[in-house]
Amino acid sequence: MVKAIVNIDENANRILNIVKSKENLRDKSEAINLILTAYGKEMLEPELRPEFITELLRAQNEESVEILDWNKHFGLD
Repeated sequence: MVKAIVNIDENANRILNIVKSKENLRDKSEAINLILTAYGKEMLEPELRPEFITELLRAQNEESVEILDWNKHFGLD
């Protein structure tokens, strides 16, 4: 376990207290861990979520189009 001294503003402190109370946690460290775990799941590893895999598999089965001249195909001339 890593120990850290952090400086947070009053609003962040209120949020930690709300999370701590709502989730019935022992201390703010547990609240911080809960928030960071949720953030990590949602923001840092979206490619590992099952719905992303499903989307990739669906896209893989779509019909593809061969493009010989990118600019002409997309009207960029």
